[in-house]
Amino acid sequence: MFGKPGQAPLVTYGLIGSCCVVFLLGPASGLTAPLSGDPGSGSSLLAAQAAYFERWGVVPEELWHGPAAELITPLTALFVHGNWLHLLGNMLFLYVFGAMAENRMGRGAFALFYLAAGVLALLGYAVVHAGSDRTLVGASGAISGVLGAFLYLFPRARVTSLFPFLFFLPLRFPAWAVLLFWFVLQWLAARSAGDRPGVAYLAHVVGFALGFLYAWARYGRTTRVKRGCPPTPDRSTP
Repeated sequence: MFGKPGQAPLVTYGLIGSCCVVFLLGPASGLTAPLSGDPGSGSSLLAAQAAYFERWGVVPEELWHGPAAELITPLTALFVHGNWLHLLGNMLFLYVFGAMAENRMGRGAFALFYLAAGVLALLGYAVVHAGSDRTLVGASGAISGVLGAFLYLFPRARVTSLFPFLFFLPLRFPAWAVLLFWFVLQWLAARSAGDRPGVAYLAHVVGFALGFLYAWARYGRTTRVKRGCPPTPDRSTP
C-alpha cells in the first residue's frame, strides 16, 4: 500500500530525530563527560567513546563468535554515529531522499524497509570480513538502501548536487545520474579498501543493491515516476 500523497514523512523525521538524540547523549558528541576518570582528560573521553562503540556497534568477529547479546548490535549500530560529520552527512542524505521514498512506500513499510536494509547491509559486511575486529556504526547501510530504492522508484526525479571538481556549484542532475555515480564510487572504494580501518564501503554497496532490488521486486514498473510527474523539492546533497 502506498502512502498518501503529500503526507508528512513522520518516519523519516523520527529516524533523524532518534539518531540526533542518541548522538547528543553519547560520548561521541563530546557534550557528555566520561562516566569514569578525569572529566577533563582527553584519554578518558577516547576510552569512553571506544567502549561505547564496541558496546553498541557491530564487531564482526564478536558477532559470530561472541555472546548472544552481540546479535542485537546490527540494529543498535544504525543509531550510533562516530562524529558530527558522520551524523550530519547521513542525516542530510536521509532528509533529501527519505521523504519521497516514505511517501511512496507508506510509513510502516518504509520503517521496516529502512531497518531491514541497514541490518542486512551490516551483516553483509560482517559475513565477508568475519574475522575483523573493527567496529561498525552508523546509518549508512540503511540510507544506502533508501538511495537504491529511490533510484528505482524515481529515476527521472532531479536533485541539486554539489561536486568538488565543479567548484561546489549547485547544479541539478537527474537522480539516476547522481545515484549511479555515487554507487560506482562506493563500489570502487569497497574493492580497494579491504578490511582496513575507515568507511565500510561494502556495507554501502550491499545496502544500495538491496534497496534497488527490493523496490524492483515489490513495486514493479507500475510505481515508477513517469515523465511529467512533479520533480523533487530543491534540496541539496553533499
